[in-house]
Amino acid sequence: MTQIDSELLTTPETRLDDGDHERFTHIVLEGYTPKNQEFVPLGNSVVEGMINQTPVTALCGKVWVPGRDPKKYPICPTCREIAESMGWSLPND
Repeated sequence: MTQIDSELLTTPETRLDDGDHERFTHIVLEGYTPKNQEFVPLGNSVVEGMINQTPVTALCGKVWVPGRDPKKYPICPTCREIAESMGWSLPND
C-alpha cells in the first residue's frame, strides 16, 4: 500500500447527515410567557436535562439528553433559521 493510500484510509471523510447534529448547539424552547400571564412550560429545561439525564427537544426537532458544552459548537443551521424567522436575535458563531 502506498503512503497516499494509507492517508486516504486514515483521513475521516466529512459528511453531513443525521449524525452531524451532535456537532451543533441546538436551541431549546423551554416555554413562554403570554402577555400579562404566568410562564407556560413546554418541556424539560436544558439544565433539568443535564442534571436528571432527561431528553430535551430542539427547535429543529432533535431530541437528546444534553451533556456537552454548547459554547464549543456552532448553532444548528435549522434551529437558527427557525429562530430568525420568528424575529429572534442570535449570537454570531
